[in-house]
Amino acid sequence: MNTRTVDRMKQLCSRLGLSELPMGVYFTDREPESGFTPQVLESPSREREQRGEVDWPAVFQGFSCVMGHVWRARRKRSRAWFSAEQYGCPGGSFWLGFHKPQTEAIIHYVSTGIPGLGGELYCESPDRLRQAFETIDPEPAAGGYCIVEPLELMDTTPDLVVFFARPEAMSGLHQLAFFVTNDLHAVVSEWGAACSGMFTWPLKYKAMGKEVAVIGGWDPSARKFFKADELAFTVPWSMFEKMAARYDESFLSTKTWKKQMHKIDLSNRTWGNRA
Repeated sequence: MNTRTVDRMKQLCSRLGLSELPMGVYFTDREPESGFTPQVLESPSREREQRGEVDWPAVFQGFSCVMGHVWRARRKRSRAWFSAEQYGCPGGSFWLGFHKPQTEAIIHYVSTGIPGLGGELYCESPDRLRQAFETIDPEPAAGGYCIVEPLELMDTTPDLVVFFARPEAMSGLHQLAFFVTNDLHAVVSEWGAACSGMFTWPLKYKAMGKEVAVIGGWDPSARKFFKADELAFTVPWSMFEKMAARYDESFLSTKTWKKQMHKIDLSNRTWGNRA
């Protein structure tokens, strides 16, 4: 990332009261040489499932949450990456666009449960959840590898930029998104796993040609990989560029925001880095 962009990013985060710089997301066909990544697991595709070829006990035994790897990359200011073989979570492989459509095993696990394994009870029935997944229909992975790494370390332009913030600072991101787009629907918060708010929904809106920010991280199963009271705020690169270039023209330069900074400081002192 060029020096000017990094400097503007740091200035924006400072104005927002964010001590952590954002992460970038992009796809590539070149396997990363380092970073946090899940172990290799067999493909959990619908076709293999229908033929009875998926060893589900082995897949669940090798489970690791996508957001857990992102959490480690955040804390170490390093890289996390995923592929069709190193996906960690069979549900996450769907959300990242590596395996579609969603398998029946995951549809039942996320809704009413699997005998002997239980379930998450995030939807009232498999039928309702199946319809939801078919409607969401994540964009196919745009490369063999999905990379998440600190924006300041990137040598390429990412598809998405992800901020992590608590509500007091999030208010600045939320309002700034409208300021640079003049769109009343510039910020959304859709249903899905935590990784859907960071990958799936932002990429879907981007594919539709819409500049939309997505607030995510509501999934209780992944909250352990967020700081207390923290959520993710994911924007397309084009919106990030506008935010970094124009924040000085906005409310972030007013007395109102200076007063808000006192609440942000109080929030930071209260919670610190507690997860």
